[in-house]
Amino acid sequence: MPHQPWNLSERFSFNGHSIAWEAIGEGPPAVLLHGTPFSSVEWRRIAPLLARERRVFCFDMLGYGQSDKPDADVSRGVQNKLFAALYEHWGLERPDVVAHDFGGSNALRAHLLNGLDYRSLVLIDPVAITPQGSALVRAAKQHEQAFANLPAYIHEAMLRAYIGNAVANTLREDEMRLYLEPWLGQIGQRAFWRQIAQMDDKYSEEVEWRFGEMRCPVSILWGEDDNWIPIADGRELARRMSNAPFTPVPNAGHLMQEDAPEAIVATTLRLWQALDQPASMN
Repeated sequence: MPHQPWNLSERFSFNGHSIAWEAIGEGPPAVLLHGTPFSSVEWRRIAPLLARERRVFCFDMLGYGQSDKPDADVSRGVQNKLFAALYEHWGLERPDVVAHDFGGSNALRAHLLNGLDYRSLVLIDPVAITPQGSALVRAAKQHEQAFANLPAYIHEAMLRAYIGNAVANTLREDEMRLYLEPWLGQIGQRAFWRQIAQMDDKYSEEVEWRFGEMRCPVSILWGEDDNWIPIADGRELARRMSNAPFTPVPNAGHLMQEDAPEAIVATTLRLWQALDQPASMN
């Protein structure tokens, strides 16, 4: 079945740039943070299910998806500041947060550096433990302009291979197009290589020694077939978080939203229900 359109109808101005966001459902707040090189479209199957229990907020990071793609700083060093600004704009207080990949780094940095409080945090294959970066990332960091000026068909072929390596189960063409489209065309191509060139371990190093300071319950999911970040990093992250619950997910790669969305929904709802239980018994 072809995918349904994923459109973020709201806009927020951040440092003069337009940020796309959306909120669905009613109830206590929850925020979903996407990874790279993806966008909030990775939550399209999950957000409607969680919205049965929460007011669910999604947004595209600066330089991603339906948000502006400026020739500017779109690194993790700015994304936690964007999240903090949206947190204030939405009037949030201790939302439940579900975060993937760079979104996981974003959530951790905003919690530990910007003082944002969460009721709970579910991390899905987050970028958290150094060192990081594939051979492609290292090459792009050294030769950004060369990659940005590749012929469009070569750029698209590389994108397809890169995104395809993030899943354990092959994406249908309509699913692949959801992840390709924001990065195609001159603006999209330059934006893709820009965000890769700005990847830097220093953004993890700033907080990874503070993981023992988490102020909310954390649950970690990791795809057993993650080709991007080794599962050993996930186990180390759990250890540094005072042995936070850690769940390996079989037949799932780095982009678990495509391979095993049910694992994300089940883990998230279980955590929320466990936290709701004491209040309902008082």
